Amino acid sequence: MWNSNSRFLFFFLVLSTICCDKKKTNGTTATEITTRIVKQNLQHVWEIVWGPDDHIWFTEREGKISRMNPTTGAIVFSSTINEVVSSGEGGLLGMALHPDFLTNGFLYVVYNYNSPNGYKEKMIRYTFSNNSITGPTSIIDNIAASGIHNGSRIRVVNESTGVKIYFTTGDASDASTAQDVNSRSGKVLRLNADGSVPADNPIGGNPLWSYGHRNPQGLVFVNNKLYESEHGPNIEDEVNIIEKGRNYGWPTVNGLCDGGETPFCTTNNIKEPIWSSGNNTIAVCGIDYYNSDKIPEWKNSILMATLKDASLRQLKLSTDGNSVASTSIYFKNDHGRLRDICISPSGNVYICTSNGGNDDKIIEISK
Repeated sequence: MWNSNSRFLFFFLVLSTICCDKKKTNGTTATEITTRIVKQNLQHVWEIVWGPDDHIWFTEREGKISRMNPTTGAIVFSSTINEVVSSGEGGLLGMALHPDFLTNGFLYVVYNYNSPNGYKEKMIRYTFSNNSITGPTSIIDNIAASGIHNGSRIRVVNESTGVKIYFTTGDASDASTAQDVNSRSGKVLRLNADGSVPADNPIGGNPLWSYGHRNPQGLVFVNNKLYESEHGPNIEDEVNIIEKGRNYGWPTVNGLCDGGETPFCTTNNIKEPIWSSGNNTIAVCGIDYYNSDKIPEWKNSILMATLKDASLRQLKLSTDGNSVASTSIYFKNDHGRLRDICISPSGNVYICTSNGGNDDKIIEISK
């Protein structure tokens, strides 16, 4: 007869076989990689964030914010924003936590809503305390929205002049707005933590930081460089380094400056991407920076979720971070469409699927 320890070991091994797929990769690593489903039966997960409270925060497009224990998958907090209107690819989208979240509880979210002037986008700050969120404060609103191309990634960072918010917006189905510096669409915007415009922005009183973007859905700071991933139309998805006041070319330029695009690039000082998908699209999405020793082959790499290609891309950066030295593809078609990614301080990677229905998942990738 088995003792209690023997029974525990047996059931642990059975569970491990069910939940984990060893080395489910298309790229190759000397490090053995396993995957584990942390949470399933979710609906259109859009953003996942590793919080300073060692929990994963995530949004679902229909309007729900949740806080999850990454070890057990238990949801320890959730709240639904009733004003959210999910239409096409619109709904509750980007989210970020303030650098001093453990002290002030500030949580920023971007969502689409109906206004008297049509379908719009806004950023709201909530305060998380005592396992609830209170005090919605408008940071920026009345941005054009659509069933497609809403951008909406957020990064909140400490700078020498205080906390700053970087926020991507799509062209909201009107490509011409991306080149209009007075429009908030097709941009990377930069704001103070309270929503005011920083004094050192490129144009006085204007939240614009960069322009000429189509649908940027990935954003991460690495060694004081801001990297962005962006959907192309039917060719040339991009990864860019975002610089103050620079023009990234959309809708005239797709990817690198070539052919008939060259005169426009020269005249408008277009900043070219450091990576392009070439003559197709893979629908690039959320990005994060991996610099852990846990999976050493991924060190100094941008990891990027893709939707259409249904894979995780590794973009190994050059030593100076100004170019992509090599690329690898992992988990192609293993989990379907991948929307976003976050990385724990210990080097575990978490991805979320975007397959629709009621069976989207958050998956852990680990050594």
